[in-house]
Amino acid sequence: MKNWINRLLSGAEPQAATPEEPGGGTDHAATDALYYLWLAGPARFDAPPETERLILEQVRTLAQNPAIAAELVPRVPELIPKLLRSLRDESVSTGELAGQLAEDVVLVAEVLREANSAYYRPVAPIKTLDAAIMLLGQNGLRMLLARVAFRPLIRLHEAGFARRAAPLVWNHSEKCAVAASLMASAVAADIFESCLAGLMQDVGLIVAFRLSDRICQNGKVPASEAFGVELLARSRQLSAVIARHWDFPDKVAEAIARAGEPDGPNLAQALAQGDHIAKLRLLIDAGKLAEDDALVTEGLNGYQRRCLGKLSKLES
Repeated sequence: MKNWINRLLSGAEPQAATPEEPGGGTDHAATDALYYLWLAGPARFDAPPETERLILEQVRTLAQNPAIAAELVPRVPELIPKLLRSLRDESVSTGELAGQLAEDVVLVAEVLREANSAYYRPVAPIKTLDAAIMLLGQNGLRMLLARVAFRPLIRLHEAGFARRAAPLVWNHSEKCAVAASLMASAVAADIFESCLAGLMQDVGLIVAFRLSDRICQNGKVPASEAFGVELLARSRQLSAVIARHWDFPDKVAEAIARAGEPDGPNLAQALAQGDHIAKLRLLIDAGKLAEDDALVTEGLNGYQRRCLGKLSKLES
């Protein structure tokens, strides 16, 4: 995975801002607490304070050892970087792209499924790769391939709580990537870098859950909301460390590390907003939050609420 993302993004163009500014005053801590409780579900237990401290300390320690942290997640399939590089090359035709995609039947199915999804709403069913590629466009195809590349990083075949949480976390990763890319134009951030940051942000959380499983050894996680909020924050820093170790662009790693800061760079703002909106979408869909809750009606502006609605069309 070394260096391919830098090569991929070297020709990326910044996106223009939209007239509507993002909303402020959102209570991310409250949303994070609800999100953690939803992730934990019935697998919560009243852990002693020393257990909580040990988990958080091990996550912090691992963030200081990026090589070891990066070994705890797999690498992406080699075909993905090849396809993403081709998408940067304007001389590569749709037919050539279709030929590369055709090398992997899983990718073919993913592209056709995406093109026929409610998110794109084609007038007639899309049945060929060429038609699907034309509909998705360059950015749509790049983001789809990035999601395919990241899926095995999150959806690991684990035991314990990490196994239970993995599909839920991946659902958030996909929605966060889309939401962050949608919010990018509102803060003049790059769309695809926002997508990558959204996908990468949760890698550290899965590693943190693996550490928790080793410590708790009961398939459960501490029930404390305060612990959950802190774990999400520290695991995001772990994700940033792994991103740097994998030679992600500095801007992407910095955005992950600074997503919780109100004065962070534009990319960090797009990621923070996308992360927040994705969590709200999951909580609403799970029946843990109402559409008219103050976190939605008062915490999001009109542009962000439209993004929240668009996420409902994404298939998990």
